[in-house]
Amino acid sequence: MRDWSLHLLDLAENSLRAGAGLVSLGVSLEEDGRLIITLSDDGCGMGPELLRAVTSPFATTRSTRKVGMGLALAGQNAERAGGGLHVSSAPGRGTTVEIEADTRNIDCLPLGDLAQTFFSLICLNPLRPDFEWRLRSPRGEEHFDTREIRQALGEGISLGEPEVREYICSLLTEQCETVFGGIMQ
Repeated sequence: MRDWSLHLLDLAENSLRAGAGLVSLGVSLEEDGRLIITLSDDGCGMGPELLRAVTSPFATTRSTRKVGMGLALAGQNAERAGGGLHVSSAPGRGTTVEIEADTRNIDCLPLGDLAQTFFSLICLNPLRPDFEWRLRSPRGEEHFDTREIRQALGEGISLGEPEVREYICSLLTEQCETVFGGIMQ
């Protein structure tokens, strides 16, 4: 994968397949140059056996293909950039993936288009699940939560409505620019 936003998309798709009702994404750039990416969900979770094997490219729960490259590639890219990947999970409790990378490392991937990645997840899944994200860097912090948007819209107005989609896209883009504009993109 050529950037971290594509890894996030892949990990979020795993959460969707796991039946998550809430997918939380966090992207934090620390003062010391560490990039910390976190994805948590409340999906079905994994048992100890799958959890031990989950970073192998040959571990998957899919029946349509016998490889699961997402976590293995994310871990490999994190390690190349002087960091690592940690996965915690339990059946019925969901999964948390944390990726750490050193942005000062020449092999660290760029962030990519986080706003478009997150916007795509929301637009392709306007009814369920809910998504939230937290962005943080030395420049500031931003937070977005589809539950807050749904509450403000009230019953009968979908996140898939064109005006709502336009608002969400512009808000996410503005948040990314505020927190990461000119940094790592």
